[in-house]
Amino acid sequence: MKYLVVLNINPDVLSALTEAEQQAVFNGHGKFLATVQESGEFHSTVALAEPAKSTVVKVRDGVPAVTDGPFVEAKEFLAGYYLLDCASRARAEELAAMIPDAGIEGLGVEVREVIHEEGL
Repeated sequence: MKYLVVLNINPDVLSALTEAEQQAVFNGHGKFLATVQESGEFHSTVALAEPAKSTVVKVRDGVPAVTDGPFVEAKEFLAGYYLLDCASRARAEELAAMIPDAGIEGLGVEVREVIHEEGL
């Protein structure tokens, strides 16, 4: 079963961390990635640019309009994800708990089951 492990980031929370704590988060992601690659549960991952670098496309009356992003104003934003292939939700949650973001007050890691995929 595949699970999308979603990383939502609050820049205020991250900027409140010391440089050493921020480096520990970065290093922790490397350790997590090595763990899931070694176990064979890794499928893919992406890191996304901050919302200020996004655009929003809306089509109205057949005409596309592109505006600067983000789509919604919020403190948190989607920073990236890991796609894992695990035997169970419990295992996906166990792995998600290894991601450093899960241990930072004000952040969390969302685990969502993939119910359809194509072309992977």
